[in-house]
Amino acid sequence: MKLYHGSTIAVEKPQQQTPINSKRTTDFGNGFYTTTNRQQAEYWAKIRQTRYQTNKGVVSIYETDDHLLQNKELQSLVFKSANKKWLNFIMNNRKNPLFCHEYDVVAGPVANDRIYTVLTLFESELLDVTETLRRLKTYKLVDQISFHTEKSLSKLIYLGNEKIS
Repeated sequence: MKLYHGSTIAVEKPQQQTPINSKRTTDFGNGFYTTTNRQQAEYWAKIRQTRYQTNKGVVSIYETDDHLLQNKELQSLVFKSANKKWLNFIMNNRKNPLFCHEYDVVAGPVANDRIYTVLTLFESELLDVTETLRRLKTYKLVDQISFHTEKSLSKLIYLGNEKIS
């Protein structure tokens, strides 16, 4: 399986981020985020370009076993769709920077900027779970696979990178 990571630099050796010192709250917690969708990785790179005010954008490319998420050596959590369990998991990660989970790898839909408004309404309790999930189904959600331990990161093989404009 080919995976992509968008950033402002090429990442030959992905490293686990330290969750305790991070103020950023992401869908699946602090980790190294990849996707099978190259366009999504380009989008992530462009977000970082804007955030860090640079014109450098890079998509790093990796390969891993097609059965990574079924690997018995790893604790994996896989969300097949934006369901109630997925919603609760991402809200725990986004609302609580100290929230920790025991998974090596987490995979599922990206809660991207387009659906951030829906999540904000849910977090503010203006939408219930049912209405939130109904609204999320109107979006085409791409995937993300996040790596949370050194053991899981060792399963990635760096293939190279491509600069984006």
